[in-house]
Amino acid sequence: MTMGVRVVVRFAVITRLVSLLLQALLNAAIPDHDADAFSPPPAEDPLLMDPIAEVLLGGLGRWDAQHFLFIAERGYVFEHNFAFFPLLPVLLRCVAAGLLWPLGSWLTLHGRLLVAIALVNSALFVLSVAALYGLGCLVLQDRRLSLLSALLYCLTPANVFLMAGYSESLFAALTFGGLWLLEQGSTTKACLVLGLATGARANGIVNVGFLLYLPLQRALCQAKQLRRVSGDRWNFLRYVWITISFMATAAIGVLVISLPFGVFQYYGYTRFCETSPTQEPVSPILLSLSQMKGYRVPDAASPAPPWCSRPLPLLYSYLQDVYWDVGFLRYFQLKQIPNFLLALPVATLGSLATYVYLRADPEYCLCLGIISSHAKEKDEKSPSGFYSRKVFVYVVHATALLLSGFFCMHVQVLTRFLGSSSPVIYWSSAHLLLCQEPLLVETRATVCVKEKEKHMLINYSLFGIPWRRLEQNPITELLAEWGACSFWTKCILGYFMSYWVIGLALHCNFFPWT
Repeated sequence: MTMGVRVVVRFAVITRLVSLLLQALLNAAIPDHDADAFSPPPAEDPLLMDPIAEVLLGGLGRWDAQHFLFIAERGYVFEHNFAFFPLLPVLLRCVAAGLLWPLGSWLTLHGRLLVAIALVNSALFVLSVAALYGLGCLVLQDRRLSLLSALLYCLTPANVFLMAGYSESLFAALTFGGLWLLEQGSTTKACLVLGLATGARANGIVNVGFLLYLPLQRALCQAKQLRRVSGDRWNFLRYVWITISFMATAAIGVLVISLPFGVFQYYGYTRFCETSPTQEPVSPILLSLSQMKGYRVPDAASPAPPWCSRPLPLLYSYLQDVYWDVGFLRYFQLKQIPNFLLALPVATLGSLATYVYLRADPEYCLCLGIISSHAKEKDEKSPSGFYSRKVFVYVVHATALLLSGFFCMHVQVLTRFLGSSSPVIYWSSAHLLLCQEPLLVETRATVCVKEKEKHMLINYSLFGIPWRRLEQNPITELLAEWGACSFWTKCILGYFMSYWVIGLALHCNFFPWT
């Protein structure tokens, strides 16, 4: 394990432990808000340790986490449950019923699922941090920028969603890991991992773009190299082979990544559009809840839902339209101004990243990073860091997510939507810190370390963890020298840290958050 991986993994473990402790304290100190959220009745009477699990980990099961817990415990009963993809519930159920099975005498399945959330999402978060660092090293070609980006990710504004019973940690680990494999050239493994990401979240299907772009870019580079070789009679056959290889890779990759989405939609279709009397009946308690709340359940005696008769009967798009009112410009209302303000920081960072990258090399961007002049390639060395040409496709991906989230979705979810799907937010933030923060300039690094070592005689600590153990962590160094930091550093770290803490306080007590 390299030094950089050790630093980011250690910091990720520390931030997870601090997050779990804070959510327990804040959940106990702040009364829960009476929110109009999905709240199914318990399936079992509580056992001895269930009240303890609820006190310590109950904050992880708020808002949409209720859906994931319900699905893991009872399956897909209600129509609107199908807005939540199955990979996380399956994983939680396996851990709760398998690894945590010995606790069955003291904890109900629901209590074990809360413990599973804490264990699974913490482990996945650490994996996602390591994957982001590895991806940054390959794409940015700058280990210092990659390290700082991964450390910022440990303090992500979407922190509470990467810790609670949501699929963000799972999706981030699979997406960053799959892209890391793809950048390494392991296309088959990358397809499988990115296909699993689609089984965790619907927007995983957007990752098809990477699988089309990166192999196409490699194929064109190979063809360009062949063109430079004169007098080779086998060139035509090699061109044909490169073309066939790319088309086969693209077709299989698109199929693998899209398959989980299609299978899940087909499962929903069989549940609600092909109902039969032989289907397992819904329990009386849940049937009563469905009648009281207006939830639709599979019922052979009732008419089929309207989406079943559509030319392309996609349950997911129907749910987003009818249940969550997701659509183009639907959220542009005066009463939603506070939510637009909540999303403003991440939208600003995303827009700034796109603008800065486009301005750095507009010709390369206009050519979509595929076609460039031979003279320019020969005369200029490819830049590294955030301006690396490998970053182009990631900037396009982040921009597409930003635009769709801003204009078509509930805008406040942009923070966790981008924070768990795109590395660009962290790369651009780290790039700004390295450009604008004098304390991070390499020529002053040794001076800063020596000055800090003098102050180490004082017992600096964060929740009992001495700063000395985190000396190689530039984020903790900046926090220790907060008064000397630049304006940009205070803005970026202030945004990350404030959302990191406020999200725990609000979300874990059923208050609205991003």
